[in-house]
Amino acid sequence: MKAFVFPGQGAQFPGMGLDLYKNNKTAKRLIDEADAILGFNISGIMFHGTEEQLRATAVTQPAIFIHSTALALSKRSIGRPDMTGGHSLGEFSALVAAGAMSFEDGLRLVSVRASEMQKCCEKVPGTMAAIIALPDGKVEEICRSISAPGSIVVAANYNSPGQVVISGEREAVLKACEAMKEAGAKRALPLSVGGAFHSPLMEPARAKLAEAIEATPISAPRCPVFQNVSAQPETDPVRIKDNLLRQLTSPVRWTQSVRNMLAAGADEFLEIGPGSVLQGLIGRIAKSEEAAISLGGIS
Repeated sequence: MKAFVFPGQGAQFPGMGLDLYKNNKTAKRLIDEADAILGFNISGIMFHGTEEQLRATAVTQPAIFIHSTALALSKRSIGRPDMTGGHSLGEFSALVAAGAMSFEDGLRLVSVRASEMQKCCEKVPGTMAAIIALPDGKVEEICRSISAPGSIVVAANYNSPGQVVISGEREAVLKACEAMKEAGAKRALPLSVGGAFHSPLMEPARAKLAEAIEATPISAPRCPVFQNVSAQPETDPVRIKDNLLRQLTSPVRWTQSVRNMLAAGADEFLEIGPGSVLQGLIGRIAKSEEAAISLGGIS
């Protein structure tokens, strides 16, 4: 069974989507529509912008969404998926690919999400860090021991066995990194990100995002979408909307999602969008499950 998977923030790169725009009429139409919907020339930033310009959350998220969904909707040769999933932001592309919402509605929703999250990033300085080779339970225990009002740090992304990303206020994250290394982590690497995603620091974005999600038409998808919050195959529009909102401050359960995809029969994973990070993560998860799969990607 075929699973389409979509990357999240961090996969962007200068020049993203340019070849696709030049060589695919459907993708060109979608990207031109995106400029009109957003009211600014995001394609120009994607094609010719700098890494710094692309790193701003309000640009990064719609840019990756546009690239990923344009690929999924314009490459007929890849066929249709039996299930989809996306890492954080990638979940919105997964919903479009599964037919749960339109490209246009998805982009408007992603734009609101990105704008509100950008405001949170500017309000409270936050960051994230990757913890390598420490059991998930130990990462959670250390975060709980350090986290307090004004010093928040939580487990935010369960990426693969032995790789958990933590998120929170800058000093709390740095303190947690030292504690993780003392507890036996192979590495604790601060990430170059705009803020503390999937942590309580994103809570101020909830009201506007909830309003935007409620206003977005979402229908039952053609195939199950494995959502980050539940790691389960979701098909009910009400649950899908609820999970999209909860995702804002909840961890990305990617390891659990991929394991559940494997249990549901997925044996072919196609990463659609910029980069190839998910292929590496899925390969490690499949190895831990002793599952034979094929991996590929289009970008």
